[in-house]
Amino acid sequence: MIGGSPWTRRLLATIGVLALVFLTVPIVIVVPMSFSSAKALTFPPPGFSLRWYETLFGNPRWIEAMSTSAILAVISSVAALLLGGLAAYGLRRGTFRGRDWAEGNFMAPLIVPPIVLAIALYLGLAKIGLLGSFLGLAVAHTILNVPLVIMVLGVAIRSFDLRIEQVAWSLGASWSYTVRKVVLPNLGPSVFAAWIFAFIGSFDEVIVTSFVAGKYDTVPKKMFNELILEVNPTITAVATLLIALTVLALAAVAVILKRAGRLKPTLV
Repeated sequence: MIGGSPWTRRLLATIGVLALVFLTVPIVIVVPMSFSSAKALTFPPPGFSLRWYETLFGNPRWIEAMSTSAILAVISSVAALLLGGLAAYGLRRGTFRGRDWAEGNFMAPLIVPPIVLAIALYLGLAKIGLLGSFLGLAVAHTILNVPLVIMVLGVAIRSFDLRIEQVAWSLGASWSYTVRKVVLPNLGPSVFAAWIFAFIGSFDEVIVTSFVAGKYDTVPKKMFNELILEVNPTITAVATLLIALTVLALAAVAVILKRAGRLKPTLV
């Protein structure tokens, strides 16, 4: 059995620790550098300063990029939640032919290389005249995030007792009423967790955005554009804020899903 012997367990533990160190070293380097008083990227920092955060928040282009990223993430994550939620419910409760094929098709954006998706969306949006528009960018981000929503809500719906819905139907409730008053209240934590994943997925996306955004700058896209021109220490402040946002979001998801695990389905 894997991990049965003490030597194997120690080896696996060592590999796990090394992998964790490898993943956290960039964070350990970038975060202190964002508070450096040096005029260039220097590690370890010679002193403490907030100059790069002042430069970041004093630059209207960065503020505009943050605003664009936030608005885009909210719109695309809500759209992905609506579409992905309906798809997850249909896939888990439906008995139609081709269900496995449909589910695999929904999951394709997670499997296909991002550069292939970027080219496909570039050509598709160009065909319908949305290339370079904010609407086209929102559509692209929605397509990318629907699979994340389906993954999270699919598990939650599968574990939700179908008999509770059947009781509501037997009492005369319509499908829409059952979903609003019975299903959603019990799946609330999972729905919120799915939205967080979709929001972070949109906020951090850069490859597809670079292809279809046109004149619109998001935070990740602007970071890459800045690095092409020069290694600006302001990038470390941006990276630190993105790290903090991701950590807080993952912590919120962990708390929400833990709470969801303690909740018992109830008929509202």
